[in-house]
Amino acid sequence: MGQGKRVGYIRVSTTDQNPDRQLSGVEVDKKFIEYASGKNIKRPQLIALLDYVREDDIVVVHSMDRLARNVKELLDLIDQLNAKKVAVHFVKEKMEFTGAKDHMSRMILTVMGAIAELERQQILERQREGIAEAQKKGKYRGGKTKMTPDKIKQLEEMLKTREPKSKIALGLGISRFTLYRYLEKIQPGAAADEKREAERVIQPRV
Repeated sequence: MGQGKRVGYIRVSTTDQNPDRQLSGVEVDKKFIEYASGKNIKRPQLIALLDYVREDDIVVVHSMDRLARNVKELLDLIDQLNAKKVAVHFVKEKMEFTGAKDHMSRMILTVMGAIAELERQQILERQREGIAEAQKKGKYRGGKTKMTPDKIKQLEEMLKTREPKSKIALGLGISRFTLYRYLEKIQPGAAADEKREAERVIQPRV
C-alpha cells in the first residue's frame, strides 16, 4: 500500500471510561473517539471515520470488540473498508486486513470474533446472576453517583470563575469525562462543543 494516513478508532461505552488507554503508544495521524455501546453499528464517529478514510489509509483499532460486537458486523465493516482500499489493523490480535484473499486470516478472525462474542455473553450472564443474587439478599444498591448534590452545587459556582475544565474536574475529584457528562445537563450545547474541541475528534482532512 502507499503512504496513506494511520487513522485510529477508539470506542468506550461511557464517558466515565478513559479512552487514552486504547492505542497508548501507537502512532496515528488522527483519532476518532467514540462514547457509545458497540451494540449500535450506526455510531457517529464510526460513520465519520468511514467517510474520512481514503485509499491507502490504515484504520488502527485496539481490538476487534472495539470495532464491532458480533462477527457479522465485524466482517461487514472490514469488507466495507477494504472495498475503499483501506486496511484494518487490530493491535491486540496483531492482525491486519488489506482486502487480499487471505482465507486463513479471515477464518481466524471469524473464530476469534465468535469466541469474544461468547465470552462477552458469559460475562453479562454472570453479572445478571450476581445482581439477582445480591438483590435477593438486599445487598445490591446499583452504581454510586460520582456527582453528589454538593458537588453539583460546587460545580455551578466554579463555572462562574471560568477556570479550565481540567482544573475544575481535578478540584471536584472526578474525571473530565464525568464533568462533561454533567455539563450536558447544565449547558447542553456549550458542553458538547467544548467536549468535541477538547478531544479534537472532528477535524478537516489535510
